[in-house]
Amino acid sequence: MAMSTMDAAELKRQKKRAAISSVVGTTIEWYDFFLYGTMAALVFPQLFFPQSDPYVALMQSFTTFALGFVARPVGAAIFGHFGDRIGRKATLVATLLLMGLATALIGLMPTYEQIGLWAPVLVTALRLIQGIGVGGEWGGAILIAMEWEEGKRRGFMASLPQMGVPFGLLSSSLVTTLMLATGGDSFYAWGWRVPFLLSFLLIAVGLYIRLKVLESPLFQEAMKKQETSKMPVGEVLAKHPREILWSALARVIENGSFYIFVTFIVSYGTTFLNMEKSIFVNATIIAAIINALAIVYSGHLSDRWGRRRVYMTGVILLMLWAFPYYWLVNTKSVGLIMLATIIAMVFHGMLYGPQAAMIAENFPTRLRYSGASLGYQLASIIAGGPAPLVSTWLLHKYGSATAISFYIVVMGLISLAGVKMLQDRARQAID
Repeated sequence: MAMSTMDAAELKRQKKRAAISSVVGTTIEWYDFFLYGTMAALVFPQLFFPQSDPYVALMQSFTTFALGFVARPVGAAIFGHFGDRIGRKATLVATLLLMGLATALIGLMPTYEQIGLWAPVLVTALRLIQGIGVGGEWGGAILIAMEWEEGKRRGFMASLPQMGVPFGLLSSSLVTTLMLATGGDSFYAWGWRVPFLLSFLLIAVGLYIRLKVLESPLFQEAMKKQETSKMPVGEVLAKHPREILWSALARVIENGSFYIFVTFIVSYGTTFLNMEKSIFVNATIIAAIINALAIVYSGHLSDRWGRRRVYMTGVILLMLWAFPYYWLVNTKSVGLIMLATIIAMVFHGMLYGPQAAMIAENFPTRLRYSGASLGYQLASIIAGGPAPLVSTWLLHKYGSATAISFYIVVMGLISLAGVKMLQDRARQAID
């Protein structure tokens, strides 16, 4: 049903459903994805790589973490194809099932002590499946929300599913903290499994909500006019390679710094600063709430000021914060660690809010799922996935976080170049 044929009440109802389903669905997907990252820093080195020395074990654990990012462009291509061929809604149901089941199965995994080398092999395979699932999720979630908006608030609508990242981080951190606090020594024995097994329940909740949403009206119109592509991934790579590349480069500092601030920092604080794990997990919980607010407000600002202006401001602020962030963390003051993390997540939100609409608006409706997904997920290979691994290596080599701060600045320079090349279509029609 096209938006033009709906009465005002029905249109409002469908927009609300699209927004809620995209936020809830992405929250569940990112809960699953982030949970692995937290456990990769906390317990996986001991459970799945116990024959290595602590540094090598941590590197191996973060390598399996990075492999999930390598799989994300594969998921973007697979589900981008079907999202542009058969619709956003059906694809989102499939990604939710794939991601949720892979996560739940990790909770049932035997450890190295029980099955030897098969343990890291199987957990790596499940991590790859997670990556494929989340790789297909993002494009559909932001499109099902954004394509229900006529135009003036596209940035705001597209920023709503972006809140799934901090909400997923928040929920995974809360569950982990709860298990750390109540499980004691049993956390390493069985407590770590509980957050993964909760995914069975989350799948049911997500499916119930997503099945109630109607297909995006812009995609319905493309289907009606028989304007869908037979090979959307191939076509978008042939016709819009620059937009895909610029999208990936624009994301480098946003994606890379995020996993330094929320994943690597846990191992940095516990192994380098010799502080309690809970301090850094709790800092992440508080910062996630602030990050969600910054995301949605920045999405709103991008509708008023333009996507590029808000985004570039966020990039510059993140670059400037790269050094003070570690100065504050290195004080070992709990309050200053909280402050450092909160400010980092405010600046990150300034990028992540307008990012969804900025990328998606650079592709036509018939190729938008494939193009936006590929551009977004390719950054995970060069930025988010390697970030904890590179940071661990830099810290090991130089014995100081200063090198990591320079690493963040370099990522910022790459992002400035990428965002400069993207078109700002905040005030243009995209149908």
